[in-house]
Amino acid sequence: MKLISLRIITKDIQKSVSFYESVMRLTAQWYTEDFAELSTGSITLAIGSTRTMKLFSETLTELGGSKTNIIEFLVTNVDEEYERIKSLTNDIVQAPTTMPWGNRSLLFCDPDGNLINFFTPVTPEAIKKFS
Repeated sequence: MKLISLRIITKDIQKSVSFYESVMRLTAQWYTEDFAELSTGSITLAIGSTRTMKLFSETLTELGGSKTNIIEFLVTNVDEEYERIKSLTNDIVQAPTTMPWGNRSLLFCDPDGNLINFFTPVTPEAIKKFS
């Protein structure tokens, strides 16, 4: 397992991406109008609009608290991980689902309510990105 990125959810993605591009002195890679990433050699800062949260679950649209960041782990097979994880928590937010940017994702909460995303690249572009 490899910790791969931190995702920030924001109401104003253009403003947030511009801020982080300036702070990090990097140019963001935009995947959709609601999702961009800034990558360093060791970690990626992903920034998503609040609209991306609806792709995970209709109930995840409010900012604040521990549901504005997602700790993401690249895993070999997200469907196999789901079988293991569902015995560890009753707080599965989203069973494995293929997202528009090419990753198959499992979203669940830790005991404190922090969001965790296990994902496996499944489209050729996503596989290439993480290989």
